[in-house]
Amino acid sequence: MIRIGILGYGNLGRGIECAVRQNPDMQLAAVFTRRAPETVKILTEGVPVYPAAEAAAHADEVDVLVLCGGSATDLPTQTPEFAQWFHVVDSFDTHANIPVHFDEVDAAAKASGKMALISAGWDPGMFSLNRLYANAVLPCGADYTFWGKGVSQGHSDAIRRIEGVKDARQYTIPVPAALDAVRSGSQPQLTTRQKHTRECFVVAEEGADLARIENEIKTMPNYFADYDTTVHFISEEELQRDHSGIPHGGFVIRTGKTGWNLEHNHIIEYSLKLDSNPEFTSSVILAYARAIYRLAQKGESGCRTVFDIAPGLLSPQSPEELRAHML
Repeated sequence: MIRIGILGYGNLGRGIECAVRQNPDMQLAAVFTRRAPETVKILTEGVPVYPAAEAAAHADEVDVLVLCGGSATDLPTQTPEFAQWFHVVDSFDTHANIPVHFDEVDAAAKASGKMALISAGWDPGMFSLNRLYANAVLPCGADYTFWGKGVSQGHSDAIRRIEGVKDARQYTIPVPAALDAVRSGSQPQLTTRQKHTRECFVVAEEGADLARIENEIKTMPNYFADYDTTVHFISEEELQRDHSGIPHGGFVIRTGKTGWNLEHNHIIEYSLKLDSNPEFTSSVILAYARAIYRLAQKGESGCRTVFDIAPGLLSPQSPEELRAHML
């Protein structure tokens, strides 16, 4: 049994707990929280909840620690820190900062002899793999990624970190005309702003400066600055009534040409339609937790991404079973 630890018990942490239950080769060993442990009520009976500050003392109880913090402020420091004591997996999703994050985690994991995997999920993650596969298969072509319509956990978290914001949800919405143009195979040149819009629903603290909050959202680099963004200020009751779910999804599309004179057209499309963004992300994370556990058992160390993991390592089935039933 692979003993899984959870750092951070929010939407993603609860998703990891549910996903552990669905993987027969895994068990939940511990939950670590920055809140008072006695206030955190988990679903799994008999599993201890510890203060995050005491995690290192419980390293022998956990095979892989899943880091469930946000990419804006938590994971850049948490992943290298906890890689000192644990094999770790995170879902860091600030695409522009992945190279720097990788280098910092890689250095920490190599120094401690631990395994780490960053940016597991569906994008980055499953979408990344499909972009790579499609590029390798159709070298003469163009890539397009569309997200939504759905709630982005990372973008919602980034809004909630703004001073004066009590709660928030952010929807990423593909522009229909752009999606249609891509599917036609015409290979349009599209800017970031032409492909998606962003819609934010924000509950502000009483007396907060709404104009300042809206400006901070719309000008936030890596999140909103490059998009047409609409901000709605609503009540807490409206947020809970109309925006309590966390659906998401999207499309990875590559259009390409083959033949001596590139006379034949091809379209590769991979799509996801998710009722629960955090629960699906959790399911991806645990498949990669299995993979890095197996690599750690072989004595490997350092950081990896989804590009570095052989597909067979994700499955609980043996190589023989996979060849017999899935190949």
